[in-house]
Amino acid sequence: YPNIIHCEDFDDKGYDGLIEVGMTLCVESVIGSEGGRECVKLEEQIIMTETGVERQSSYPFAMEML
Repeated sequence: YPNIIHCEDFDDKGYDGLIEVGMTLCVESVIGSEGGRECVKLEEQIIMTETGVERQSSYPFAMEML
């Protein structure tokens, strides 16, 4: 499946394909202290369109929590 990863991991785990119109993607970020035990994983679901992306997530991030 399409998996966009950190560039340093591309040779081992990368997807060298195309992202096309109509595809749904989950964009994930993990935020925490390096080596720490706690973190938060944020995810946005998007659909690729002819003109860019259309956000599918229905609940916006609370900026005061980021």
